[in-house]
Amino acid sequence: MESRSQREAMYSPTANIHHHESLTITTANDKIDIEAIDQENENEEQHPHLDPSSPSSGAAAMKLVPLHVDQKSSTSKRYMPLLVFNYLCLFLGSLSSSLLSKYYFIHNGSSRWVSTWVQSAGFPLLIIPICLPYLLKISKRKPFTDFTPKILTLSTFLGLMLGLNNLLFSWGNSYLPVSTSALLLSSQLVFNLILSVIIVKQKITFSNLNCVILLTVSSILLALDSSHDRPRGLTHSKYFIGFFCTIGAGLLFALYLPVMEKVYRRVYCYEMVMEMQLIMEIGATALATVGMFCDGGFSDMKTESQGVFDKGSAIYWMTVMGNVVTWQFCFMGTAGMVFLTSSLTGGICMTALLTMNVLGGVVVFGDQFGGIKAVSTTLCTWGFFSYLYGMYVKMKKHKEEIDRSDFIRELTPM
Repeated sequence: MESRSQREAMYSPTANIHHHESLTITTANDKIDIEAIDQENENEEQHPHLDPSSPSSGAAAMKLVPLHVDQKSSTSKRYMPLLVFNYLCLFLGSLSSSLLSKYYFIHNGSSRWVSTWVQSAGFPLLIIPICLPYLLKISKRKPFTDFTPKILTLSTFLGLMLGLNNLLFSWGNSYLPVSTSALLLSSQLVFNLILSVIIVKQKITFSNLNCVILLTVSSILLALDSSHDRPRGLTHSKYFIGFFCTIGAGLLFALYLPVMEKVYRRVYCYEMVMEMQLIMEIGATALATVGMFCDGGFSDMKTESQGVFDKGSAIYWMTVMGNVVTWQFCFMGTAGMVFLTSSLTGGICMTALLTMNVLGGVVVFGDQFGGIKAVSTTLCTWGFFSYLYGMYVKMKKHKEEIDRSDFIRELTPM
């Protein structure tokens, strides 16, 4: 028979929140682990959680308080819809921002600071995915309730890193021809794989290594096919500035993704990811705004809109605002992909979309589509879908392991 003190034992959840959540019952003499499996509950936002502060006189007096679901779990009901939504955001944002940026430069836009600023200035749009789930009662979690000074500091630091990456990318893109820029940026995927192995212990498998090789070769072929686009008047000094800025942008973004993944491992819901992304974008926008004021970037926008942009002032501002919106879709999709999958998957998706942007240029601007671009597109598609298949096999194996564990637990007597 159990003593009264044992019946009044304190219950405490483990620190990590996963689909199979371990609850520890602490008694006077020992600890017993109990698997709490209630992911299939109709209320997706609650787990039963025993409140240690409530007075108990046996099991009947235990108080239940809400506990949030880990939306990263592939068995969560919200996982697949969120994954599809974020990839669509990444696809539409990357393709649209690429085409609008090209449209801006084709019609005589040339400001590096404008190109930097528009990449993060649309941060107020992130209020929608942050607050909408709570307003629609999809989630009971109030926005910013779990934000701590440490998370705020990390988000601000990552935002400054993102702002510097945007600046380096814009400067490199303004000096280098498209072919050289694409060739250098394609190297970020290799850097991403190496840094993911070091920072987040990413396992190298045949599917991800094969994908990295194929996408890198695809980007190199794409760059070689565009070797004729070297701009006139490009001096050696400007070329080297653009070269090192683009290499720096690739390395910094390759570092940014696994650092984000490491931080997101302590985050349990998508809304909190968007909250962190909001702080990051504010930091990046603050950096770009200071640069705009110091270097006359805002006056450049006025000058370009009134006399430089050959499509007129109204089309200029529509192009700028379109870039502001589409870049937010791109970064929101990237953050969501890293949160739900991994930094390597996010990098692979973005690199694969570089080739899709080429196809967009063929459709929208009438760019030529020769044999090398066809081979590049084939390699890109092959690499990307081989990686998706590898992810599918991994998720299927993980689900089978969970089902087997559930079956064994049901057969095991308490």
